[in-house]
Amino acid sequence: MSLVLDSGAASALGRRDRQTAARIAALRQRGLWPPILPAVVLIDSLTGNRVRDALVNRTVALSVVHPLEGSLARRAAQLRGRARAGSAVEACVVATAELLGALVITGNPGELARLSHHADGVSLLPT
Repeated sequence: MSLVLDSGAASALGRRDRQTAARIAALRQRGLWPPILPAVVLIDSLTGNRVRDALVNRTVALSVVHPLEGSLARRAAQLRGRARAGSAVEACVVATAELLGALVITGNPGELARLSHHADGVSLLPT
């Protein structure tokens, strides 16, 4: 199984502290590492400022970036329309997880839960 990150998780997993290191070790042990980072999460998470982007860039360096293709964008739009919730980025995160049969790690379970309710086989893992 794979792990897809949303924007909050991308920042959280970039921290260099014991708690985060333990979390990453646990994800590795479960076979959920390296994580998958949808390309749209980069747009949502990065500012272009090297200092502000440091946490996310640490995670990007450890992740597999998944591209946004037309069919994935259409599925995300469909999920967003059915759920009547979430941002376009959140919908792309859930659509990516659905495509790959992956878990989503998130700091925003409310909106993603509404979206994942309309997706096949997507489960959430809070940060």
